[in-house]
Amino acid sequence: MRLVIDCFKQVKGAGKSIGIYNLARHLVWELAGNHSSRKNAQNEIIVLGNAYNKKDFDVAGVTFIEIQKNPFSKLTCIKWELFDVSVLAKKLGADKVLFPRGYASMLHLTKEYVIIHDMIPFYYNEHYKGYFNRLENFYIMWRLKASAKHADKVITISEASKRDIMKYAHTDDKRITVVYNGYTQIENTQFIKKETYAEGDGDYIIAMTSKLPHKNAKGIAKAYACYRKAASTPLPMTVIGVEGVETEGITWIGYVERDEDLHQMLHNAKAFLFLSLVEGFGFPPIEAMQLETPVVCSDVSSLPEVVGDAALLVNPHDANAVAQALIRVTTDDAYAQELVERGLHNAERFNWEKTGDKYREVLFDEI
Repeated sequence: MRLVIDCFKQVKGAGKSIGIYNLARHLVWELAGNHSSRKNAQNEIIVLGNAYNKKDFDVAGVTFIEIQKNPFSKLTCIKWELFDVSVLAKKLGADKVLFPRGYASMLHLTKEYVIIHDMIPFYYNEHYKGYFNRLENFYIMWRLKASAKHADKVITISEASKRDIMKYAHTDDKRITVVYNGYTQIENTQFIKKETYAEGDGDYIIAMTSKLPHKNAKGIAKAYACYRKAASTPLPMTVIGVEGVETEGITWIGYVERDEDLHQMLHNAKAFLFLSLVEGFGFPPIEAMQLETPVVCSDVSSLPEVVGDAALLVNPHDANAVAQALIRVTTDDAYAQELVERGLHNAERFNWEKTGDKYREVLFDEI
């Protein structure tokens, strides 16, 4: 079988799709790494890429074709995803085309498998209308809906996303397969966990968010204010993802450049708070779990199925409930340790080998 994977529009660091880029990269690596096995030797993998991602996608086990077009041009990319990719895949004799970015071609000249990560644009259309450019958001919703309705197979990353695809695109659930994302294991986890803290030195809560409304930075600030009032000895909080003037008890950090520094900060925290309102998957709680930090997490969207029983789930709209959850995980050492142990076990559910095996089953074994 000849599988074509469309990675032309993928440029690391461009746009907001670093998670999609990493999924495509690891997926290609996993499929290529098993290409020489007897089971998959009859399958040919062709990756359509660009000059900027060649170093990541031109690997042993695949045929890499560099598309001589500009992946930064919106008009070029629209024409590519609507028409050009399907025509080229047909010329290449593709049996199936995989679209990791969520948008299938409009021509349907071959069998098309599309990975739809989430339907968050529809969430914004309902709850934050006008936050994004309306024409652009309409185009994205139209493309997601059309891709979900007409692709031969839809792959998504959580049961929550599957429900949203069925809701907004009216896609038959039999055409949707859930494959959880893999997670790159942190290689160096030999951090020193502080046992005692001087005042203001290391004893803190950490949260992760962004300026996007669904990441709920306002909810974090409101919940922390309630926590400061309710806790007998409140800890300071560091919020990563939004720069700002330090407010009472909160230090706002826009970006942590080095992964090692971020991992050390997560590891040393008393608790990790993630109050997102909607997620297709949600990597930050898994990262905190791997770094042995107890997690307080929203009980909405995909997050309950991703964190399982390894986090203290809360209503992200209930600031008082979040405050009480923070008090519990920062003062009840036995419970916090229980969450840490559950978190380490839960993080093991998500690895690229398992994800690759599932994709091989869907892409190569299914007729």
